[in-house]
Amino acid sequence: MVKRAENIIVGISVGDLNGIGAEVILKTFEDTRMLEMCTPVIFANVKILSFIKKNLNLESNVQGIDKLEQLIHGKINVLNVWREGVNLEFGVNDENVGKYAIKSFVAATQALKEGLIDVLVTAPINKYNIQSEEFHFPGHTDYLNQELEGDALMLMVQDNLRVGLLTDHVPVNEVSNHLTEALIRTKIQTINKSLVQDFSINKPKIAMLGLNPHCGDHGVIGKEDDEVIKPALKKLFEEGIMVFGPFSADSFFGSGQYEKYDAVIAAYHDQGLIPFKTLSFGKGVNYTAGLAKVRTSPDHGTAYEIAGKGQADFNSFKEAVYLAIDVFNNRNEHNELIKNPLKTKQKQL
Repeated sequence: MVKRAENIIVGISVGDLNGIGAEVILKTFEDTRMLEMCTPVIFANVKILSFIKKNLNLESNVQGIDKLEQLIHGKINVLNVWREGVNLEFGVNDENVGKYAIKSFVAATQALKEGLIDVLVTAPINKYNIQSEEFHFPGHTDYLNQELEGDALMLMVQDNLRVGLLTDHVPVNEVSNHLTEALIRTKIQTINKSLVQDFSINKPKIAMLGLNPHCGDHGVIGKEDDEVIKPALKKLFEEGIMVFGPFSADSFFGSGQYEKYDAVIAAYHDQGLIPFKTLSFGKGVNYTAGLAKVRTSPDHGTAYEIAGKGQADFNSFKEAVYLAIDVFNNRNEHNELIKNPLKTKQKQL
């Protein structure tokens, strides 16, 4: 049975409490219309959220609960993941605060795995201060890839602009070492499946950017585009996936070519993220495609420089909530359609 929108439970990991995470969460749900779309539950501590709310002069009413069975629809629920107080100093990189960011994230991920929440939206963390013997991952995505079934792919989304990454948190001087036909196949198959089931695009068109300047100029500036990327794309196209490229990255976005495709795959992090963030105007969302569960996050970091000042723009976080709900609904609809081939045929007609 498909859930009604207002019953979709949005789990939220609070992120770095010295950053802007709690601020953008609370600002998002100050608009009570959001509570008609979903039921939020923040994994944190209600006293800390109340302190931050008071410090920022926000009017969001938070409701503390000790277990998810106590969740109240129409309220901003805060699940008490810990009881002790945490010393906050806005704008400061603090290892102790990082530990609580991970407590929140791990608890929210477990609830997602168990089906106690429907989707997960993660507020920004500091990738340095979260490291410990218990948690040694570059960020959210790598942990989720371990804990949830599937092959994670970072997909940046803003309306019809979707930019995926072949490699994400990899040093630039190591990117070419990671570039293999197997990786290209896995990532493009993942994004193709996601476009179908998560974004309801029946026959997606995908563009792949080249690794080297001018796609290597026939081997003059690097051979990876000719020897690795092109053969992999050719095989995928022959198998029925509409993937095109590689395209020279320097002119692809500026010329508007991206508008012809449902998604673009960049070879490495900054090749995709710089044009995406330039075009998305602070409303972009980081969606983790390829997992059995739905996770989104805003496209910004902890923003220590403005933390605690009430200046944070919450639009990206709000869009992350919207996208999580949309993907959840699209997946449910897709699963219903594939159960009933007649419905699928009727929809195509």
